[in-house]
Amino acid sequence: MDSNLFSRRRAERFAQLLDEANGGRRHHVRSRADDQLAALVAVGQRLPVARPAVEVDPEFRTGLRAMLLATAEREGIGAPATVTTEPASRRSAAEPGRNRLLPAVTARRARARGAILVGVAAGAVALSGISAASENAVPGDALYGMKRSTERAQLALASSDVSRGQLFLDFARTRLAEAATLRGDEDGFSAVLNDMDADTRQGVRLLTGAAVQRSDPAALDAVNSFLTGQRRAVGGLLDDATRADRDRTRRSLALLDAARKRSDALRAAIACGLPAPVGSDALGPVPATCPGDR
Repeated sequence: MDSNLFSRRRAERFAQLLDEANGGRRHHVRSRADDQLAALVAVGQRLPVARPAVEVDPEFRTGLRAMLLATAEREGIGAPATVTTEPASRRSAAEPGRNRLLPAVTARRARARGAILVGVAAGAVALSGISAASENAVPGDALYGMKRSTERAQLALASSDVSRGQLFLDFARTRLAEAATLRGDEDGFSAVLNDMDADTRQGVRLLTGAAVQRSDPAALDAVNSFLTGQRRAVGGLLDDATRADRDRTRRSLALLDAARKRSDALRAAIACGLPAPVGSDALGPVPATCPGDR
């Protein structure tokens, strides 16, 4: 989990976004973290609306409670105020400005700490029971929006480009499973494959970029493993398909073939010392030709 989520500034901004989403006063500020936090806020808004009937694992409940209590203890939430023997009149006379600021500062800190707990709980719930209930949803189902919001939350919590790239490839597999249920629905089938291809490009781009940056083909292994299984499964969509569905499926197959060609070329470039890439595109870095291949 990205530890930056729990920085005080991000926590305070998360609290503001939650307030605004629930009809509270708007804060006329923008943060670079808003796009990431918006996914978690969206999950929080959907929780009261779509409450699937799921049984929470007792072990998960116990673990979540322990995590929240540990966070509360570490952040001092619920701790009694420190008692001082200094007369109140002397403190008030010596620190008039500070006394006026204390309530506002304390309130902000309390909201920030509360937002930390809300973030932990919302993230844990969204990625456990709620996501389990929505994982089989397809476009048009009531829980499909929750499913996609959960995916965005997972991306927001990912700690590296490699983690995000692997998530995108997982989402492409999920879109493929959805497409299999929509064969015959030309518009729905094509829309899901569009999303699948977009996830494929994003995942491949992040992983090939990581491989070049690190001069390490390990990330390419994940790409190739995905492409092998995905191409076989996408090819299965051609069976008993309509002409329109076959044409659309072949476009996805062409993308997978192009991604495999890019991965193999980058692997060769890394093996020969990784000449500087000649550019980049939707699939990531475009490798230069190795000296021995010219």
